[in-house]
Amino acid sequence: MHWHPRRLTAEQLEERRLAAAKLLEKGYSQADVARRIGVSPASVCYWARALKLRGRAGLKRRARTGRPPQLTQAEWEEVAQLLSVGARVFGFETERWTLKRIAQLISRRFGVRYHPNYLAVPLHRMGFSPQRPLTQAQERDDELIKAWLKRDWPRIKRGLDVEGRPSLSWTRQDTRFKHLQLQHGLPSAILLH
Repeated sequence: MHWHPRRLTAEQLEERRLAAAKLLEKGYSQADVARRIGVSPASVCYWARALKLRGRAGLKRRARTGRPPQLTQAEWEEVAQLLSVGARVFGFETERWTLKRIAQLISRRFGVRYHPNYLAVPLHRMGFSPQRPLTQAQERDDELIKAWLKRDWPRIKRGLDVEGRPSLSWTRQDTRFKHLQLQHGLPSAILLH
C-alpha cells in the first residue's frame, strides 16, 4: 500500500505530469499510466492531449494567477513572533488571540487590512489555531461566584441533607414534584396527572 498525501504542491503535481509523459512516450497505454501514477484515466487523457498539442511545455507548471499576497513570507514570520509575545503587550484585555485581534495587529504593524475570516488559513499553515472568546455575561463577577460556592453552597447542601431530602434535580418531571409529595403526603398519581 502506498501513501498518497491529500494535497500535492505545485512542484509535485508537475513532476507527476512529467512522469506520466515519460510513460506515454515509451508506449504505455493511458489506462496503464493511470494505474502506475495513481490518477484517474480522465487525467491521463487530458495530459496526453496536452502532450500531443504542446509537448512537454504543455504539462509544465503555470504561474499562479490572482492577487499577489499582501504580506511577504518574512512578514508572516514576524506575525508569528508577535503572536508569541502575547496579546496584552499590544493593548488587549486578555492573552487570547482572536482572528479579529490578529487582523488589528497586522493592520497596525504593516498597514495591511485583512478580513478576520481570511486569516484562519495562513495562521493554520504557521501552526496556529484560531481561538474564539468564551461568551459570558458582562456582569459576571468571578470573585462573587467563588465566595458563594465557598460560603453559601455548603450551607444550602447541608440543609437539604438535614431535612432528609436529596438535592433536587429539576430536569425530570418525576423529580420536579417529589418535594410536593413529601411535603403534602400525596400519591404521585394525583400530582402527575
